[in-house]
Amino acid sequence: MKLICIGRNYTEHIEELQNERPTDPVIFMKPDTAILLKKMPFFIPEFSNDIHYEVEVLIKISRVGKHIDKKFAHKYYDEISLGIDFTARDTQMKLKEKGLPWEKAKAFDGSAVIGRWMPKDDFQDVNSLSFSLIKNGSVVQQGNTDKMLWKIDEIIEYVSKYFTLKIGDVIFTGTPSGVGSVSSGDILVGNIEKNELFSITVK
Repeated sequence: MKLICIGRNYTEHIEELQNERPTDPVIFMKPDTAILLKKMPFFIPEFSNDIHYEVEVLIKISRVGKHIDKKFAHKYYDEISLGIDFTARDTQMKLKEKGLPWEKAKAFDGSAVIGRWMPKDDFQDVNSLSFSLIKNGSVVQQGNTDKMLWKIDEIIEYVSKYFTLKIGDVIFTGTPSGVGSVSSGDILVGNIEKNELFSITVK
């Protein structure tokens, strides 16, 4: 099982972190050990003083594929969820300054929240999904998949050029603007449309 993550897929998030707009999707990976176990809190790791939440729409691959054409990509996933790509922002900035990979900042244990899965067919249009992250009762991130630089089918096409997609692989499709830090005691709730897909406590 692979967790394939797409970075810099929303213009406003690119701007808030003062990153360069990419010409191709930015891809990084998380191991399966990054998955936060169900009903477990997220523990802030001791190596970082600045852990950020990044809420993202997720898709789960339902069949094996390689070099998938965009027009067939919709056949390769049946379920959608919402998750969090937790990021050690201070660690990431140090790595970026040295031109080093991001794994220590992005792929640590518990850094990937995967919410409840819902059938894709429950949604009218996957390219127009509204979603949000609520922190301690206040909305901190709001997004819509219609603002993606690369839509879901385009992501599948691009990723499958480099990696064989296997049943159960999860793709994190990128985060909108509004990312911010977490503190012990925070409660994070994620919604797509009117559906609550996860609720976690930070410790």
